[in-house]
Amino acid sequence: MPIKLYDLAGADPDARFSPNCWRTRMALAHKGLETETIAWRFTDKEMIAFSDQGKTPVIVDGDRTIVDSWSIAVYLDEAYPDKPKLFEGPQARAHALFIKNWVERAVNPGVVKQIILPLFDQLAEKDKAYFRESREAMFKCTLEEFAAGAEDALPGFRASLNPLRVTLSEQKFLGGETPSFADYIAFGAFQWARVSSAQDLLEPTDTLVRWRQTMLDLYDGLGGKTPARAA
Repeated sequence: MPIKLYDLAGADPDARFSPNCWRTRMALAHKGLETETIAWRFTDKEMIAFSDQGKTPVIVDGDRTIVDSWSIAVYLDEAYPDKPKLFEGPQARAHALFIKNWVERAVNPGVVKQIILPLFDQLAEKDKAYFRESREAMFKCTLEEFAAGAEDALPGFRASLNPLRVTLSEQKFLGGETPSFADYIAFGAFQWARVSSAQDLLEPTDTLVRWRQTMLDLYDGLGGKTPARAA
């Protein structure tokens, strides 16, 4: 029986943009586990009410329900120890936790400023009012005000990626010679932007472009098969 993954989508069910869901999709592929993805939208709360919360990713594995991308990754390594590991031991897990915290606090805020308006445009109509209200409460300003100055902020955002850039100029993946969950955490941010906006976060000559393309090509092109937002 395949593992069910409830995966956030836009109006187009193929527009799977959630960075956290991408972490989980890549983790499931890394483990080689058969997966059924189910398109879920922000206002489809009843669809995942069984999980006792209202966000994705959610996986259902037999009689087990697990929420949150980090908890899912930990579960997958514990439940399927004979499959390729997402964390090669406690130290790798600790290092991945640092990457998670860095991405969520230093990278994602820069990404969302660049993509917020094109992301809003491709949401399902039923989700737009919820998205606007919830994000404007979070940002304490309108979406348009939050997005103002995005072009001017882009060089600073690109410079903020230097820790990732330097690391990946010295090794193929954050996991070393092979990808690990740390890579999927960072990749989720770039895939979020790629699916949501035609604005490329990276300059064509950026050394991160190679790593991003390698990530898109993994697992029979899982990431690359999801269409990028057209210009």
